Amino acid sequence: MFRKYTKKYIFAIVILIFIVVEYTFLNFIELIGALGMFLYGMTLMSEGLQKVAGDKLRSILTIMTKNRFMGVLTGLLITTIIQSSSATTVMVVSFVNAGLLSLVQAISVIMGANIGTTVTAWIISLFGFKFSIADLALPVIAISIPFWFSSNSKRKSFGELLIGFALLFLGLELLKNSVPDLQQNPEILAFLTQFTDLGYGSVLLFLLVGTILTVVVQSSSATMAITLIMCGKGWIPFELAAAMVLGENIGTTITANIAAIPANASAKRAALAHTMFNIFGVIWALCLFYPFCQGISWLIEQMGQGSPHALMDMTKQLDAATMAAITDPNAVLTPEQTILKEQYLEAQVATSFGLSMFHTTFNVINTVVMVGFVGLINKTVTLLIPHKASDDEFRLTYISRGMLSTSELSIVQADKEILEFAQRNIKMYNIAKSLFYAKNGEEAAKIYARVEKYEGISDRMEVEIAKYLTKAAEGRLSTASKKNVHALLRVVSEIESIGDSSFNLAKTIMRKRNDAIEYSEEMTKRIENMFVKVDEALAEMMNVLNENMADMTMGSIEKSISIEREINALRNEYRMMNATNVKEQKYPYEVSVTYMDMIGECEKIGDYILNVVEQYQETRNRVVEEKV
Repeated sequence: MFRKYTKKYIFAIVILIFIVVEYTFLNFIELIGALGMFLYGMTLMSEGLQKVAGDKLRSILTIMTKNRFMGVLTGLLITTIIQSSSATTVMVVSFVNAGLLSLVQAISVIMGANIGTTVTAWIISLFGFKFSIADLALPVIAISIPFWFSSNSKRKSFGELLIGFALLFLGLELLKNSVPDLQQNPEILAFLTQFTDLGYGSVLLFLLVGTILTVVVQSSSATMAITLIMCGKGWIPFELAAAMVLGENIGTTITANIAAIPANASAKRAALAHTMFNIFGVIWALCLFYPFCQGISWLIEQMGQGSPHALMDMTKQLDAATMAAITDPNAVLTPEQTILKEQYLEAQVATSFGLSMFHTTFNVINTVVMVGFVGLINKTVTLLIPHKASDDEFRLTYISRGMLSTSELSIVQADKEILEFAQRNIKMYNIAKSLFYAKNGEEAAKIYARVEKYEGISDRMEVEIAKYLTKAAEGRLSTASKKNVHALLRVVSEIESIGDSSFNLAKTIMRKRNDAIEYSEEMTKRIENMFVKVDEALAEMMNVLNENMADMTMGSIEKSISIEREINALRNEYRMMNATNVKEQKYPYEVSVTYMDMIGECEKIGDYILNVVEQYQETRNRVVEEKV
């Protein structure tokens, strides 16, 4: 019977929403605009976080989420303060996208946010007060303007961060205001009263209704208010209202998934983890649905708040005229009606408390059960959303911001991380090189954006590894190991310089494209020759980095020196040819500028590569001397 009605009436809900509340095409365009503002704010905030406070904020968040239980507490506190689980999950997605939180940390914070959002329901029940963080959006934008126009890049980035933050929450508020106002038009849902006697089928139907309503109105609190209205009008009993609350837990995940649209794979995984967590909770709650509801009713009655079923029972007993009178705030009531109104308000409070208790108990139990499976959730979402080549993320593999291992072991871990760092910068160089062969402007813009993102990642990885090595040097190390730490610090700096030159190479290529400069076949061949030599130098550098220190021979560095000399010779040869060609007017001087800039950046990369190899050779010599 349930399957017979489902498709027909769920479709009817959507159609009626648009017809009854007179939802126009302009309203739809406003909705799309609000969504655009929300996504742009998300992107701007994420980029601002990376530029401004990435390192400091990472330290704070690491302390706050050092274990899964602290992460749950963090999510609970943040959501309680800003009174929006959607806002918390969106910020968590933003932090993951910026590389400030790991996926495991994010999952525990999201679990806490689910408990925190039930605190908001209690505040509404007790005080009827809800603070909207969107009210601060315009003042925040006003504060950000001086920073945004500052010539200081750090302050300018901070201004972008504030504007992104404001636009994100302003967009979220506009998103909520751009959807049909069901609270002012609850009659649209009156037809659902004919589906309250389908047994467990009704539970599933109203679960779906709660999910759809939350997706449409973009607010779990608004769904709760609509649910109370439906109970107050006697349309649905307490159990079906509880089913709608379960649906709300699924529907509220849509906001985080929307926020993850422009984000990287880790952010998408965080949003999916939120959805999986809530869906799992709904599944076990449905299995124990009726005993669970009875337990909540008993608990509310023991607290002296009355029965959550009283509101439905009362609306069934009273005639329509009496109900209209006691629910009208301006009506003149008889003494009997006044008593009935007081009873009605008490019944409303009991139902409100019952739904709040149901929501809180459900999320607390779900979190207690699932907090032990954070690792499994992490593996599952990673499997479902694999890392793609285009998902350039900031992550450290062998070291973390937590406690160090023993000092000697810390050097080994840092050495492995440096190898990963080098591979990432080589990848950045290859992406920059591919920009030279981009077929059109759109492809070039995408490639350049990846190089730009890699540059930011490279800068942050350099800081993280350097800090880790500095901290390791403060421990008990042998004299040779302390010297090795200083050598590795320089290696990190030189590898990051390879990334800087790769970024400069990409900028030069984009300048060439933007100025519509064309190179002759001979000039292109010379640049390709430089690319080939740099490729050889990078390959040899990786051989050195992968080689065991004790097994390293002078031959390891001699080959690198030879390649670097060849790069210098090519640079000098091409420089002289370029001067001659410009003098003979074979091509304009402005063409020679980008051409020689590319040649120069390739030569610089060769220098940085040799510096890395030399540092490893010096370290190898110390290892040999120490053994002797």
